[in-house]
Parts: sequence; C-alpha cells; structure tokens
Amino acid sequence: DRCSSLTSISIPNGVTSIGRYAFRNCSSLTSISIHDSVTSIGDGAFDRCSSLTSITFGDGSQLTSIGVNAFYGCSGLTSITIPNSVTSIGNYAFLSCISLTSITIPNSVTSIGNGAFNGCSKLTSITIPNGVTSIGNSAFQNCSSLTSISIPNSVTSIGNQAFYYCSSLTSIEIPDSVTSMGAYAFDGCSSLTTVYYTGTEAQWAAISIGSDNDSLTNATKVYAQS
Repeated sequence: DRCSSLTSISIPNGVTSIGRYAFRNCSSLTSISIHDSVTSIGDGAFDRCSSLTSITFGDGSQLTSIGVNAFYGCSGLTSITIPNSVTSIGNYAFLSCISLTSITIPNSVTSIGNGAFNGCSKLTSITIPNGVTSIGNSAFQNCSSLTSISIPNSVTSIGNQAFYYCSSLTSIEIPDSVTSMGAYAFDGCSSLTTVYYTGTEAQWAAISIGSDNDSLTNATKVYAQS
C-alpha cells in the first residue's frame, strides 16, 4: 500500500492470492505480471494505481475472482483480457478506468458486479458472455463511448442504472430471457433509437421495467417473433 516508487512487479509461482489493498496507491506502478497460481485478486488490490498500463496473465491462469474495487481508478489502463478461469467480476472492479477502450470477458464469468465498469468513458464495445445471469446496478453507468451491446439469453435481470447515461448507445439487443430491468437502467441514453428483442411484443409487455426508462420505452422495437 502506497509504495509510490514501485514501477513494476511480477507475482511469482506459488502465490495463490493477492491480498486486500496490497498495491493500493502505488502510483508509479506501470506493469504487473501475475503467475498462473494466483486464484484471487483481493478487494482494492490495485486501487488507484494510476500509471498501470499493462496486466499480464499466463495462459494457464487459475484466477477465479476479481475483488471489489480491484482496479478502481487505474486511469492508465487501456485494455485487459480476463483469464477464462474467472467466474465473477466484483463490484466496482474497474470503476473509473477512464482510458479503458477494450476488455475481453470470458465465457466462464457468471456475474458482473454493481458498478463494475462504471465511468469507463472510453469503452466502445463489450461482449457479455453466455453464462452471465445478471448485470449489476450501475454496471456500465457513464460508459459514454459505448455504441452497441448484445445481451446473451442467459441474462434474466438488468440492474438499476445499469446503462445509465450511455449517451452514445444507439442500439441494444435484449433476449426474451430478461424478466426485469431496473429503474433508470437506460436513463440518459439519448442516442438509443432501436431495441432488438428476441421475443414477441406480448412478451416485451410482460417485462417489469422500472421508472425513468423513457429512452428505452420510446425506442423503436424490432421483434424477432411476431
């Protein structure tokens, strides 16, 4: 914590977890290599490592979880490929990673936490993998460069403010597996013109849609089934 002169680090073989706040505020840290033996990255482990531009995982990574605030405020991080062993992305894991333009989420992930990518204002596209069942509250809030997104048919709920003020989002594909969308889920999506829905108009009408979702409800609906 607060090792402000540390510039790079390699996590060696045998280490199984990176503890809470282990490298928080290491403001000069530019790169990190994480050995395959690491199974978890703790809460706030790299919180506000503002110079971090490179995170490398091995091909045989055994990482399963990324903790709360793990990479919060890593404003120099431009891209990351999450290992295909990870099952959960914690709340606010990549909050305010303002330079992040691309991220690869593997099919092993089943949950995307609250605010996981909140404020990732340069993120232009993202693929949510099959297997994710819920998209957390504020998960993609203020992702103002996001232009389109496809939600897999494993998702049943979209949280409050999930896509709040994604002002560049022009279209979205929503599967008929979704039963609820929270309040303000698409509020401020001023460019949203088209919703592609895989079910019928009657199924769409049965979805529980929270308040303040005018951008969603006013968009043109294209139904896959008549």
